[in-house]
Formats: sequence, C-alpha cells, structure tokens
Amino acid sequence: MRVNVNSKSYKWEIIFLLWVAYFLNQADRQVFNTVLPHIQEYLGATDATMGLISTCFNLFFALTVPFAGYFADRLSRSKIIIFSVALFSVATMFTGYASTVVLMIMMRSVATGVGEAIFGPTYPAIIAEYHDSTTRARAMSIHQTAYYVGVIASGFLAGLVADTMGWQYSFLIFGAAGVLFAFVLFLRLKDKHPQQKSDTAQSAKPSFFEAMAAIFKVPTAVCMIFGFTSLIFVLTGYLTWMPKCLMETFDLSSASAGFNSMFWTHAAAFVGVLVAGSLSDKLAASKGGGKNRLILQAGGLILAAPCIALMGLSKEIWVVYAALAGFGFFRAFFDANTYSILYDVISERYHSSASAVLQMFGFGMGSLAPLILGLMSPKLGLSGGIATLGVIWVIAGIVLLVAKVFFFDKDAAKLRKQQQA
Repeated sequence: MRVNVNSKSYKWEIIFLLWVAYFLNQADRQVFNTVLPHIQEYLGATDATMGLISTCFNLFFALTVPFAGYFADRLSRSKIIIFSVALFSVATMFTGYASTVVLMIMMRSVATGVGEAIFGPTYPAIIAEYHDSTTRARAMSIHQTAYYVGVIASGFLAGLVADTMGWQYSFLIFGAAGVLFAFVLFLRLKDKHPQQKSDTAQSAKPSFFEAMAAIFKVPTAVCMIFGFTSLIFVLTGYLTWMPKCLMETFDLSSASAGFNSMFWTHAAAFVGVLVAGSLSDKLAASKGGGKNRLILQAGGLILAAPCIALMGLSKEIWVVYAALAGFGFFRAFFDANTYSILYDVISERYHSSASAVLQMFGFGMGSLAPLILGLMSPKLGLSGGIATLGVIWVIAGIVLLVAKVFFFDKDAAKLRKQQQA
C-alpha cells in the first residue's frame, strides 16, 4: 500500500496514526493505576510498595528517554514508533502474568517503561515535520486528546474487566490491541522524504552531550523543563492514587472509581485542549507572537491549583467531580502549548533531544510522586497528600510567567539568527 507523504491529507493521517498509538500508550499506562487495589490485594503489598512500583516505571522511563531522543534525531522516527508500540504492548500483556513484586517491577517498570520512553520524544518531532507553526499547536492539541480518551477508556474498561474477569485480563486485552495496531503502523507510518527536510535538519547530527548542552543554554527551555516537571509530578500522583482515594472516601467499586476519577478530568481536558490549541495558534500569529503561549500555560496551572485542593479535601462527591473537571480543563492549556513553545526556541536538529530532556526531568522527578504520597498516606491520608499538590503548580505558573517576560523574545530571536546564518 503506497503512501504519499507529500499529500495534504497525509499530514492529518499522521495525526490519526499517532493518535491511536498514543491512545494505546496512555491506556496501557493507566490500566495499572485502575486495577491497583486488585494487584495490591493479590500481592499483599502496602501503599508504599505499590507506590514504589509506579515510581520504578517512571524512573526507568526517565532514564531511557534521553537516549531515545538522541536516536530519534539520527534514525528513522517512524520505525522507532513502530518498535515502541510493539514493545510496550507485549510488555503490557506479560504484566498480566506477574505474580510477585519483583516480576511486576520487571514487566511494568522495566519493559513497559522503556517501551513507552522510546515513543515519548519521537512523536512530537514527527508531528513538527509535517505541521509548521500555522497548524502545529492545533495538530498537537488534536493528538493530545488521545491521552484523555485513553485514560478514560482504560479507567472504565480495565476496572470493569478486573471486576468481572480478573485484573490479569485487563493487561492482556489492552496489550493485544497494541500488538495488532503495531502492524497497521508498519504499513502506513512513514518519515518525510529526506529532500523535504530543512537545511537545518540536514546538517551534521549532534552528539548526545552537544544536544544536551544546547538545550540548557536556552533559558526559556529551562523554564519549560521546570514547568513540565511540575506538571508530571502532580499528574503522576493523581493518576496513581485518585482511583483508590475515591474508593476509600466514597466506597465506590473499582469500575466506578476508575471511571469517575478519570472521566471528569479528561473529558474536560478534551474540550480544553481543543480550545487552547486553536487559541494558541491565533495568539501566536498576533502581535505578542509565540510568547503568548506561555501566558496560556501559566494561567492554566495557576487556575487548576484550587481544583486540586478540592479534589483531595472535599467530602461531597459532586464537588470532587466538579474539581476534577476544572483541574482537567485548565491543565489542558499547558498540554496544548508545550512542544510548540519548545520548538519556537530550539533548533529543529535538536527537536527529539529537547523533547527527551523535557520528559527525562518530568518523569524522573514525577516518578517520586506515587512513592511520596504513599509514604504520606499514614499521616495525611491519600486525600490530604493529593490536596497539597496544588502548591507545586502555582510555583510552576510563576516560573513560566518569568520566562514570558524575560527570556522568550531573546531566545526566539537567537534561533532566527541561527537559521538565517
């Protein structure tokens, strides 16, 4: 089946293919969080031990992702995506056979974490190849909805399967779907032809340490790394423990807790990211340029902070659901702009490497959230620990506003000079 990478329709087919791949990526990840109480009972593990399993996943992700980004700037990105989807899907299937904490860490943290890390820095670079600044934020936003749909779907379906068939089948079913889709990607996902790439991309490929050094010389990129790290720390804590928090506080079933803890947030985020993506491209074309995207990001984090507190502290379930929706809607304004901002100040030859550094710090530090909240649980409870996470986003929002005022214009101008040289 021949693929015309130069057709106008194919740049949107790329979004569809990567959307499904990202859906499976996030669904496979969330299955564990949804069926966590079942696994905990099966293993006879403490909250701290379950938090450690989640921490190991994110830690292996963080350790692998910079190398994945380095190779994604040098090798075929489409082949890397195909390999990644096949790897994390097979690993997800085998997680269903893990019968001890050690095996769970090996399958869930090592194999699945590494497979998803390979995917992480590669997909935004492919999108950036096919979509310029006029459609990039919109394309990224549409792609981001896969995250929300994947989490919602797995939150409900994995809980339902666990309640009716056993938690092992949740991993088997989602993993098998990913293996089948990897074959579809093999047939349809293609890189752009070399002659279509810019002169910058055609230049000599950077070494690993050259790429890392180049990124940390850009203050806006450093602020983005801090903001993204704060985002992932909060999200990892929420995704891991919110289903169990609802089960404990409101006596919900696994299916109900899994669905409600994910649905309200990610349904609202689905709407929010489409609004933010369209608004972002319009603001970037206005007088303020790309730095207006930083206002959207900072405002989203700051406005979401009170919602996080209510998610943990309220004893009224409708208030918790409303807070989950507000949390999701506002955080989407960060999601819609992350890579568009980063690519406005980072050379194309470093796109995958920059994405990898962002994710390395984000998931490296974020990996600690499940463990920290698990350790805090005996004193504050899961609800109290979740409520404290809002402070982190207020600080991150302030840092992004600093980047908008002091750094972005200089960094973007410097990149333009480099491209013209």
